[in-house]
Amino acid sequence: MANTVTQDMQDQFLSTVRRSQEMALDAIKAMVGTIQNITPKVPSVNVPFADNLPKPQDVVASGYDFAEQLLTSQRKFADEFVKATAALLPGNGESKTTSK
Repeated sequence: MANTVTQDMQDQFLSTVRRSQEMALDAIKAMVGTIQNITPKVPSVNVPFADNLPKPQDVVASGYDFAEQLLTSQRKFADEFVKATAALLPGNGESKTTSK
């Protein structure tokens, strides 16, 4: 039951995040369209070494790749932490006190 409630809450939260992201993207696209219509065309300018700069999509991909690696590492740590402390949970392991 608790897992179902937790999963339902997570699903609801993720759905809300997705809807918010869609609304934000729609607003950004509308803003870009408006700005393109009201601003004069700017000629291309050759910026020195611009070819050496990463593309925006590469920066995003790199950031998410790093975050994925970090999250994987943190999950492994948390799993190992739970295993290492499992003996401290009630009903696991033997009691530290001995009866005489």
